[in-house]
Amino acid sequence: MAAALATDAPATRTGGRRDGRRPTIERYGRPARWFHAATYLTVLVLLGTGWWLTLGREGQPSPLSRLTGRPDTELHTWTGWVLSAILGVGLVLGARGTLLFAAESIRFRRADLGWFRGWPRALVTGRFARHEGRFDPGQRIANIVLVVLLAVLVVSGAWLALLHGGPTFAILVRVHRWSTYAVTPVILGHILIAAGVLPGYRGVWRSMHLGGRLRADVARRLWPAWTEQAEAAALPHPDDGEPHDQR
Repeated sequence: MAAALATDAPATRTGGRRDGRRPTIERYGRPARWFHAATYLTVLVLLGTGWWLTLGREGQPSPLSRLTGRPDTELHTWTGWVLSAILGVGLVLGARGTLLFAAESIRFRRADLGWFRGWPRALVTGRFARHEGRFDPGQRIANIVLVVLLAVLVVSGAWLALLHGGPTFAILVRVHRWSTYAVTPVILGHILIAAGVLPGYRGVWRSMHLGGRLRADVARRLWPAWTEQAEAAALPHPDDGEPHDQR
């Protein structure tokens, strides 16, 4: 997901003209990819069971419930605790990545307005306006929205699991339900873009899968400033002949 904590893994390139393969660049390191995978798997289970229950089908076991032999209410609650643990561990072990993620996500520039104006057409053409930073302006907004809504869902869900009725319980149910309504289209939109189904984002899915490497030309098209910085950091340093990490 876009809310996965970003890490500044040094960019490296492989392949090239000598072996006929196109150069690639590492967008996310292994810790970020594993964190992202654990987060989206639990979130998808929560969305599936949550919507099943919201639609009033509590008495009918969902396919996942039949597969595991556990009621959907239990699956939803247990998975919620698992997600809470994943996020907690990620925040502690990835403190530096969390700070970088937050700093990049809340940074907006006047030039970002031009990126948004050209974004609908770029979904098809792939010709995005230039922007600065690790995330494009759309990603930054999605990051903030996802983090806030997931935090509300986790806190309200954990609170609900510890209560057994009462006025506070009723309020939390409404907060949890409306947060689910709000986060669902954001997650579905993220999946659509991250899967590379749209022509403008073709190939982007590799940044979080199969080693986190995507074609360098795709990275330059989507994140030009970040790619330039990452490629410069991977060039041999004149003092030692080795790639120089500018972090």
